[in-house]
Amino acid sequence: MALRIYRSVEELDGEFGPSALTIGNFDGVHAGHRRILRRVVETARRNGWKPSALTFHPHPTKVVAPQRAPRLLTTPEERCRLIAGEGIEQVLVLPFGPETAHLTPEEFVTRILVARLDAKAVLIGENFRFGYKQAGDTRMLQELGLRHGFRTEVIPAVSLRGRPISSSEVRRLIVAGHVAWAARLLERPHFVEGDVVTGRGIGASKTVPTLNLRTEAEVLPATGVYVTRTTDLDGGRRWPSVTNVGFRPTFGGEDLSVESFVLEPLGEERPLRMRLEFLRRLRAEAKFPDAGSLKAQILRDAGRARAYFRRLEKWVGAG
Repeated sequence: MALRIYRSVEELDGEFGPSALTIGNFDGVHAGHRRILRRVVETARRNGWKPSALTFHPHPTKVVAPQRAPRLLTTPEERCRLIAGEGIEQVLVLPFGPETAHLTPEEFVTRILVARLDAKAVLIGENFRFGYKQAGDTRMLQELGLRHGFRTEVIPAVSLRGRPISSSEVRRLIVAGHVAWAARLLERPHFVEGDVVTGRGIGASKTVPTLNLRTEAEVLPATGVYVTRTTDLDGGRRWPSVTNVGFRPTFGGEDLSVESFVLEPLGEERPLRMRLEFLRRLRAEAKFPDAGSLKAQILRDAGRARAYFRRLEKWVGAG
């Protein structure tokens, strides 16, 4: 079933419920989020309800404490796509402004969860807070649920090596360049999307041809060279690749760029829009004495990337 996305309560058609519902920002849709989403789907199917999610845009912190607002791992569209991948059938992306921010916990429950979303079960994480100044917690939600006709289920946090998985930890790992570790927390590679733009032409003439990505992503890996997978967002074609995130110091670059060397033929048409999945960090960005030295290093990087993909194919085949 195709995901239905509502972008305001006014868009709701009166057929949202009865719903099994989860609520949160779901930035990155990491392993902890996925556990909750899967439980929502299981609960909905068992009871004949609609598996649903309520999320917010912009991030509530950007409204109530903008100086503390995190850089986001995913756009609202990417977030909804990832949520749908777990079996959720409908999402309300609730605009978060002063009016929403000032709803008391009981007003949030009665006006949104009950009156608009017809929630029969609400599933949330252990640290869930809601309502004006985050006055509501899981215990209050359970009490309000008993009063207003829905049950509340609190899902334990997911941990890796004794540390709870969180969006902030995923963000920290990516910014530090630890993309392989971040992928374990996300249960998928971190990706960014955007338009393919024309570069300065240096790669094609002096080193290797690249696809240059212009992205609005708020979180990029640390500068360096990565094994990546490139996907044409329009045609669905995929290629193994090597990507440099950095400033092109060999050529005196000043602006951050994201350039990918595709390891297989592109075919007749270059992609117009692409997704980059970051699989493994190979090395830090470095300045080389000349273009020839840089090209030689890129080819060595490409060789390591090809070896990585060969190992990956054997591992997938063995599984």
